Amino acid sequence: MFTTVFYIIIAILIFDFLLERLLNYLNSTRWSNELPKELLGIYDVDQYKKSQGYYFENQKLGLITSILTFLILLLLLFFGGFSKVDGWARLLSGNSIFIAILFFGILGFAMDILSTPFSLYDTFVIEEKYGFNKTTLKIFFLDKIKGWFLAAIIGGGLLALVVWFYEQTTNMFWIYTWILVSVFMIFMTMFYSTLIVPIFNKQTPLEEGELRNAIQEFCKKVDFKLDNLYVIDGSKRSTKANAYFSGLGAKKRIVLFDTLIEDLTQNEILAVLAHEIGHYKKKHTRTGIIISILQTGLTLFILSLFIGNPKLSGALGSGIPSFHLGLIAFGILYSPISTVIGLGMNFFSRKNEFQADNFAKFNFSGEDLSSALKKLSVKNLSNLTPHPAFVFFHYSHPPLLKRLKRLKENEN
Repeated sequence: MFTTVFYIIIAILIFDFLLERLLNYLNSTRWSNELPKELLGIYDVDQYKKSQGYYFENQKLGLITSILTFLILLLLLFFGGFSKVDGWARLLSGNSIFIAILFFGILGFAMDILSTPFSLYDTFVIEEKYGFNKTTLKIFFLDKIKGWFLAAIIGGGLLALVVWFYEQTTNMFWIYTWILVSVFMIFMTMFYSTLIVPIFNKQTPLEEGELRNAIQEFCKKVDFKLDNLYVIDGSKRSTKANAYFSGLGAKKRIVLFDTLIEDLTQNEILAVLAHEIGHYKKKHTRTGIIISILQTGLTLFILSLFIGNPKLSGALGSGIPSFHLGLIAFGILYSPISTVIGLGMNFFSRKNEFQADNFAKFNFSGEDLSSALKKLSVKNLSNLTPHPAFVFFHYSHPPLLKRLKRLKENEN
């Protein structure tokens, strides 16, 4: 039976890999040496060629890294790599909680080290070549160290509690884990921008002046109480522009990238802000949290039905049943279900984006939002003609051309 589970795992990994290759191939069929007529007025010829080159180089790097990851997983499975790492962890500790932390720590650290050369190439070759990179080597490696620290503290702490729940309650652990993850999810939604973002970036209140006054006036108009309006120093890493909304209730916060303020006009910034406020007014944030909590509960319940089965650990080459090995095996076996759920979440997210666009259109200006979206897409060298299948599987936001078309239709 171990062999059956093992080959099901291999089949799922191969299917996922081939599906991703097919989607990327379909996306590549949309490349063109000539500017498509639907992009006239958005890209000029030179900008379009530059965007095609940028996308092609990222796709090539992505192909290399995905092949490498796929081969590493196969090697770990066929040569008992997961079981060996489990053995190393057991040599260092006899406590099951520490064994699980060491197991995932060793795997995570090893994969991060292997991926670092590709991250360096992406940042300092591709992003540099196309004029996006502002990151220094110092910032790059400091970010890594900070990321390791957060993974150890937060990830390690959560894992320790989950393993402890399992040891104390066995199959009922999923209820306590569900409560833990749900509380953590809500906490991070409220305080992520306050606690985590400052570790990597500096956020400062938007200074008094014409822009802040215009924003406050608009917020008053749409009955949106906003006390926390910040600017983040995104330009320390990239020239790409963005904005985001976080928090709930009194902790809600809108953060504008300094590059966004530099690249857009005041009305375009207000249109982007109106879009973000639209998410809140339409209760997208709250609904998203509820759906994520329900999804987490379902996943944990299914996990509880299988995690104690020694066949999961056995499929990874270990004769010693363990929670952490079972979790790895379950994660792969569950991935087809996770993919289907992800498709639903992406569909839901794209629908929300259209609704937020409509809010901005009817409460401020669809024309200014369209202008802002065009500028941001061109500035970021976005692929504006993705294949529908690729959009269906991967896009949480509708493609630009569809958003522009919807905004235009709403004018009538």
